[in-house]
Amino acid sequence: MVATFPNAAGVNAKQTGLFQPIRQRFAVAFQYDVHFTKNLFDLDNSLLADVLAADGEAGPKKIMVIVDDGLLAHHPKLAAQIVAYSDRYSADLTLTRNPLLVPGGEAAKNDPLLIEHLQRQMDAVGLCRHSYVVGIGGGAVLDMVGYAAATAHRGVRLIRVPTTVLAQNDSGVGVKNSVNTFGKKNFLGTFAPPYAVLNDCSFLTTLDDRDWRSGMAEALKVALIKDRAFFEAIEESAVAIARRSMAPMQSAVRRCAELHLNHIASSGDPFEMGSSRPLDFGHWAAHRLEHLTRYRLRHGEAVAIGIMLDCTYAYLADLLSQTAWQRICTTFRTLGFDLYVPELSSHLDDPDHPESLFRGLSEFREHLGGELTLTLLQDIGVGMEVHQVDLDRYREAIAILAQL
Repeated sequence: MVATFPNAAGVNAKQTGLFQPIRQRFAVAFQYDVHFTKNLFDLDNSLLADVLAADGEAGPKKIMVIVDDGLLAHHPKLAAQIVAYSDRYSADLTLTRNPLLVPGGEAAKNDPLLIEHLQRQMDAVGLCRHSYVVGIGGGAVLDMVGYAAATAHRGVRLIRVPTTVLAQNDSGVGVKNSVNTFGKKNFLGTFAPPYAVLNDCSFLTTLDDRDWRSGMAEALKVALIKDRAFFEAIEESAVAIARRSMAPMQSAVRRCAELHLNHIASSGDPFEMGSSRPLDFGHWAAHRLEHLTRYRLRHGEAVAIGIMLDCTYAYLADLLSQTAWQRICTTFRTLGFDLYVPELSSHLDDPDHPESLFRGLSEFREHLGGELTLTLLQDIGVGMEVHQVDLDRYREAIAILAQL
């Protein structure tokens, strides 16, 4: 005899069906602040301590600080400053160990043993979900540190301190963390919003020229697809930015970060469940070029080339006017970007060749799932989505870039 059990309405399970689904639905609200400051670890700057105290939990908070070792060439006293800062604000934070140094650049994302090392350290010092990991460095280091933090205890709170233009205006303010695996950019990763982001403009003053300009590719990217006035402001100040004027750079960083945050909050797809990713305009080629150049290209340098490739394609397809195309090209070149590398022309006649740029199209589609979805420009500030492309037109676009 099979027993049946009445449900809340008095109807037994046999009548309603044991195999009916139970539908679960819930929403989780995320909130985090992006702060702008100068000389974050000066003893008179209480921002970090204030951010930690604002969580409303009693007592000093355990923190582990992880630092991009490339910073030390220009900030050799940084580790000592962090230790002194923790002593000064001991009521709000406890430094669990001396700052950990990790390699900067894509090397940070290419070494799986580094993730395990950081997770072991988090375990050794007793971090929990109410503790904090503070990542200080460029975008690649923050991607890697964020991935390690997000996978320890299913999520240790992360505070990002971006130290490059690209990290302060783009990757460091978003919700993604990742590492490179199987020869693919960002194959392993998480969507895990930070607890806070602290942008310190003093770190920008010591960047070399390549890293100074590199982040402007992301600013131009978001301006081109979302904000014509922002593009025109960059266009107007391009000479000053190239000469390392801080005021227009700070303005560009803030507006770019604001546009990225607005997109994450208002696009309806913050965790990229669909096939569309407009903020990756130009990135299908950029990610592929980073791999093909063995990361000789900075991410922003590759993005600049990727954007110009897609803009040139749009121009050839009669989507984008010649005048708009020329303005975009001139702005990139005024900022100091090279818009062609030999790897762009690699094995274009064989899209399936391991060294072909066009492999990036299938990898881009695979990374998101669903159909291929690329953003192209109809005008400055006006993007559109396409789902098919003409490889011969891309070959023609590459030939044009090679002659610039």
